[in-house]
Amino acid sequence: MKRILHTVMGVCQAAALVAALGFGLAANASEGGFPLETAPNRVSNNASLQNGAKIFVNYCLNCHSATSMRYNRMRDIGLTDQQIKDNLILTDAKVGDLMTISMSPKDGKAFFGKTPPDLSVEARARGTDWLYTYFRTFYKDDTTQTGWNNLVYPNVGMPHVLWQLQGERAAKFEERPDPHDASRVEKKFVGFEQLTPGTMKSQEYDDNIADLVAFMSWMAEPVQLERKRLGVIVLIFLAIFTLVASRLNKAYWKDIH
Repeated sequence: MKRILHTVMGVCQAAALVAALGFGLAANASEGGFPLETAPNRVSNNASLQNGAKIFVNYCLNCHSATSMRYNRMRDIGLTDQQIKDNLILTDAKVGDLMTISMSPKDGKAFFGKTPPDLSVEARARGTDWLYTYFRTFYKDDTTQTGWNNLVYPNVGMPHVLWQLQGERAAKFEERPDPHDASRVEKKFVGFEQLTPGTMKSQEYDDNIADLVAFMSWMAEPVQLERKRLGVIVLIFLAIFTLVASRLNKAYWKDIH
C-alpha cells in the first residue's frame, strides 16, 4: 500500500512539474529586452476567435502558412462550412484543405532575407504575451530594408503588415548613461509618436490584436480547453484517490504495528 501511495504522490509531483515547465516555456522574453504586456485571454470566446481568424487570413496568410490547420477545423469556433468558404478562404482552396500559401520558402527567403515561419504553433513557441506585444510595437525606421522596426524583435525582416489599421508611428528614444559603463551611453525607449492616423483608434487596434493572438493561440492547440478541463478532473481524481489510499494505508498497517 505504501508503494501505491508513493506512486500516486509521484504522479502528482510530476504533473505539477510538467505544468510549471509548460508555463515557463510560454513566458518567453523579448529579444530586444522590451517588457512584454499580458495578452487578454479570449481563447474561449468564439466571437473573438472568429474576428481573429478574419484578421489572420487577410493579413498573415499571404506570407505565412499554417500547415497544421485545416480550414474546416474552424467549425469548432462556431463557423459553418459555408461561412468559412465565403469569408475565410481567399484562394481556390477547399474547405477541407490545409492553410497553405502559394509563396515558396525560397521566394520567402529572397523577399525577406529569411523564410517566414509557419504560424501553426507560433503561439506555443513564442507565447501569447510575446505576440501581443510584438504586433503592437512596430515603428517606422528608414534604416531597415522594409522601412519598419520592432521593439520586441529588433531588425525583424517582417514589415508592419497591419500599419494601415494602426497608422504610422515613430519610436522616441533618449540617450542615457550606461549604468554598467560610465563611458558609454544607451538608447532608452520613451514612447511612440503617431505620424499618420490608422483606420482604427488605438484601443480598437489593441482589441483586434488581442483577437488575432487568441486565434493563433487556439490554432496552436484547438483542444486546449478540453485538455485543461480533463486536467482538472484528473487532478481532482488523484487528490481523492490519494486520500482514499492514505486511509487504506493507515487501516492496513494499524494492526501490524
